[in-house]
Amino acid sequence: MNFQQHANKIMKVKMMSTSDAELISEFYTTNSYHLRPWEPEREGSYHSVDAWSKRLKEREKEKLKGLAVYFGSYSDTKKEIVATCSLTNIVRGHFQACYMGYAVSVAYEGKGVMTALCEHAINYAFNELNLNRIMANYMLHNDRSETLLKRLGFTKEGIAKKYLKINGRWEDHVLTSLINSTNI
Repeated sequence: MNFQQHANKIMKVKMMSTSDAELISEFYTTNSYHLRPWEPEREGSYHSVDAWSKRLKEREKEKLKGLAVYFGSYSDTKKEIVATCSLTNIVRGHFQACYMGYAVSVAYEGKGVMTALCEHAINYAFNELNLNRIMANYMLHNDRSETLLKRLGFTKEGIAKKYLKINGRWEDHVLTSLINSTNI
């Protein structure tokens, strides 16, 4: 069994819904230390079930308006979310683009889960949403994100100085994009 087949065997992908509030809360609570270097600072109750329930309701509204789509990878063996991937800030008109963000549980790092989930989101963006461009950015010292995006075919476009405030500090980011090859 190859890397990707193993990833597909241990998970299923679906769009997140309000019924996932407990699972997504548990994902972020369990992985808080692992994700802290890559996430903005959050208040204590940010990842509570109640906060996620409200946030997921807003996300469903964003999806209905065509502004965002949020996916989760769910373990087939346990009732848990093991990775997330979002397509946000979807812009139509002459741009036809979005941003992609992602996170994986420390327990599933290096198992192909993130690659499989991102590939699913990319296929959705290009084939269902008919977008032309996906942008994904990562901090200069995030080697795992660099490797993932390279594997997915993203191209480096430059560096944005003090791009996002992550874990209390303004961080430079590498800007990357993936272009829909059927639109060329």
